Parts: sequence; C-alpha cells; structure tokens
Amino acid sequence: MFSVKSYSELSKDELFAILRARVDVFVVEQTCPYPEIDEVDNNELTQHVFLFKDQQVAAYARCYKKNEQFSAFGRVLVAEQFRGEGLASKLVQTAIDTCKEHWPDKAIMIGAQCYLTGFYQQFGFENVGDDYLEDGIPHQDMCLK
Repeated sequence: MFSVKSYSELSKDELFAILRARVDVFVVEQTCPYPEIDEVDNNELTQHVFLFKDQQVAAYARCYKKNEQFSAFGRVLVAEQFRGEGLASKLVQTAIDTCKEHWPDKAIMIGAQCYLTGFYQQFGFENVGDDYLEDGIPHQDMCLK
C-alpha cells in the first residue's frame, strides 16, 4: 500500500508531488510560512513514506535518524480530499514500522501538534516535557520506546 523510498530512490515526479502536498498542507492550509523543505529531505538515510491515489499524494511522512538516541518521523499529512478514509492511522503505523526497521535500537521522538496527542497516544507515544510553540502552532514532544 505505502511506498518507502530514500531521497535517491524517489523519481522527480514523486519528489515534486510530495513537496507540493507538504506545501499545500503545512504552508497554505495551515497558513504557516516557514522553510518547509530542509536538509532532512535529501539526507540519504531519510525514508519517505507515501501513498499515491488518483495520481496525487494522499498521505505522507518522513522518517529519519534524529540523533544518537532517537529516530523520528514528521511532516505527517493526509491530503484534504483523502481525509476520513482511515489513512492517518495506516500512515503512522507504517512510519513507526519504518523507524523500527531502519533504527531498531532507537526510541522514536516526534513533535506532535497538541490537538493530535490523543491520536498518537493510541500508538503508545507518551508526552515528554511541556507544550511549546513551533511556527505559531502548539506542539508537544512525544516518545515511543
């Protein structure tokens, strides 16, 4: 169902569609102007998890080694026209599985938007520390050991 590819394995068309979907959700829909594309995207260890439906990115997340202690995933999205189909849960489980496969000795640390902490707790994530603002949006660090 979901594809998992490194930066060099992505086709130009896949990369373009992924980046466009991310900008559509995180910059336009959430009205949050920030540098959406960063050095994590083209790191060869980063794994891009995505699903195309109707020749569009329906769901996406990126998984990466955060540091010596943690792996992570982020930029989690389900495109607006595909919401309500249960893709978010399947995406997050695939992201967790991908992190565990590539970095089995590391806990997974994420920065979740606060309104989604209950969703991530269903997968075993626990809150770490206090809420904080990231690009004007309340976030909470969460960890899965």
